[in-house]
Amino acid sequence: MTQRATLADAIGCLSDYDPRALAVHDAQRIIERFVTPVEAIERVAIREALDRVLASDLISTIDVPAHDNSAMDGYAVRSVDLVNQGETALTIVGTATAGRPLDASIGPGQAARIMTGAVMPPGTDTVVVQEIVRTEGQIVHIPAGQAPGQNRRLRGEDLSRGKPAIAAGKRLTPADLGLIASLGVAEVPVRRRLRVAFFSTGDELRSIGEALGPGQVYDSNRYTLHGMLSRLGVEIIDMGVVPDDPQSLEDAMRIAGESADAVISSGGVSVGEADFTREVMAKLGDVAFWTIGMRPGRPMAFGRIGKACYFGLPGNPVAVMVTFYFFAREALMRMMGATAIRLPYVRARSMYGIRKKPGRTEYQRGILEVGTDGSMQVRLTGGQGSGVLRSMSEANCIVVLHHDQDSVAAGEPVDCLAFDGLV
Repeated sequence: MTQRATLADAIGCLSDYDPRALAVHDAQRIIERFVTPVEAIERVAIREALDRVLASDLISTIDVPAHDNSAMDGYAVRSVDLVNQGETALTIVGTATAGRPLDASIGPGQAARIMTGAVMPPGTDTVVVQEIVRTEGQIVHIPAGQAPGQNRRLRGEDLSRGKPAIAAGKRLTPADLGLIASLGVAEVPVRRRLRVAFFSTGDELRSIGEALGPGQVYDSNRYTLHGMLSRLGVEIIDMGVVPDDPQSLEDAMRIAGESADAVISSGGVSVGEADFTREVMAKLGDVAFWTIGMRPGRPMAFGRIGKACYFGLPGNPVAVMVTFYFFAREALMRMMGATAIRLPYVRARSMYGIRKKPGRTEYQRGILEVGTDGSMQVRLTGGQGSGVLRSMSEANCIVVLHHDQDSVAAGEPVDCLAFDGLV
């Protein structure tokens, strides 16, 4: 059984820990040290395994391919028969097709017609593509310059018997499902689905279909979170909108902590008079930090409620997405048992100057595109306020301005996180 680190253990990795002014990379380290994978495993059919996390190494029980076979339509020959100059004339003695091998061995001066995927006839080691030969009746004329072993796929070239086909921790893709099927495996062991409960907080929030009163707004965060969580393939528990009162919040937190592996709230983690999250968390759990040196998303909490991990995201819509992608997403993948690979940055030239002061990480919405010279370039989507969700909808990337980075001049390179495959 995996032993989860305590929050004190996770915080202990930092020599200069300050929960009031935590750098992004330090917050990410604390979360990484604290979260552990769910342990329950179940077996599912291949068709149900997409996006599930493989629980143990999948070992190949066969060679794939099972025989040497042709990679092209053409003629199977013995390389020792081919001459270095001029043409080689060989007698065609049969045809091999996929699923119908040629039983006869190919001897000196002979060749076999062969189709893609067909087993190489005994005695042959090379395939000459049909486009470069000429035939006269049962004689095939092969030009010089053929490489021994060309256009032949070797037995076990894709997978060898007894070797790992897919490593544990892989989140299974369509290609993986095909690979599993090629081994004749009908079911695979996967980690159980991670259960994630989430809710929004705030008296001003209304659900779709309700009339808006003065000062009220529709709750967009739950729909954004639902979409982001759906992309991860977790089991989603939508707990709706929780009003701004301590008892309602405590009830929601307790239920969420008892029913889920992770709890995500949006709003209520700043220092306003109506933000009761700190008060409730003091009763139900523990918190490692409340603020991060970043923009947007400075008020963000991470801790635990019972056995569940807790992510207290800000209330502003863009800040919700930024904190989810740069903190919660990777943590949830680790909890799913996935081998969490931090998303790679695309390096691009900034089309305009961007103002920034060192000492915090900034995430700005941008449009990444290919310039006239073929290089990547990026421009911001306009207003960067944390409540301007439209600018996130129009963007195709996040421009990341790192903690120690200063202002960026037009033409200077910046790191970008592309949305393709993410949002």
